[in-house]
Amino acid sequence: MASLCESLSPDLKKVLRRLKLGQMQATLPERLVLARQRKMPHEDFLLQVLADECGRRDQLSAQTRAHKGKLDPTMVLEAWDDTAEVTYDHALWGELCTLRFLDSHHGVLLLGPVGVGKTFLANALGHIACRRGRSVLMSRTDTLLRELKAARLDNSYDQEVRRIITVDLLILDDFALDSMDAVESRDVYDIIVERHRRGSIIVTSNREPSEWLVMMADPIKAQSAIDRLANSAYELIVEGKSYRERQKPTVTP
Repeated sequence: MASLCESLSPDLKKVLRRLKLGQMQATLPERLVLARQRKMPHEDFLLQVLADECGRRDQLSAQTRAHKGKLDPTMVLEAWDDTAEVTYDHALWGELCTLRFLDSHHGVLLLGPVGVGKTFLANALGHIACRRGRSVLMSRTDTLLRELKAARLDNSYDQEVRRIITVDLLILDDFALDSMDAVESRDVYDIIVERHRRGSIIVTSNREPSEWLVMMADPIKAQSAIDRLANSAYELIVEGKSYRERQKPTVTP
């Protein structure tokens, strides 16, 4: 690769940097060699090198969105272990991976016992959204609610709520795992109501939606919020052995 890179003239490298195309130096030499070998027309060669750059920028943008959205970089669709002893509706999962639910502002409920991979699947959908240019925010529900409480103290609450409401895809992990006080219940109500039919929410939980009601301090707001969420979302139930067993480190003899 070093010799190939040296084949680019200093003037060409200077022009690439001026056009903010300096990263093309990593692939352009190989493309030049292939173009000569295949006697590629100039237009086809130009299309190929520009497509390489578009692909690189798209990948970088997706990685940036995923990092900003706090997605786990290891929990991507291609890393899911299909031999895991868990069961779920594969046809529904295939539909969810199209992200049509995101276009129609519907939600997704990923339900099931502890450890079956709900968080992994939620992250995977988040990464797909990032690759398609959508903004994502993922957080454990209790962490998000604590951050909103803290935001009230430094006068950044409105800014935080706006960020949560306007993101294309909000992922709330471990929803209703803990009881919510009056302030937390109000925040959950506001988030769900404001995003209803305007933005999609993915929720992971090891509790049934009917159990969520008793976890919120205000029963009226709880019923109003949960009714909106549960009746505008696809429900994927994941059951089986813990997926985390497959991620346990082992020592190879």
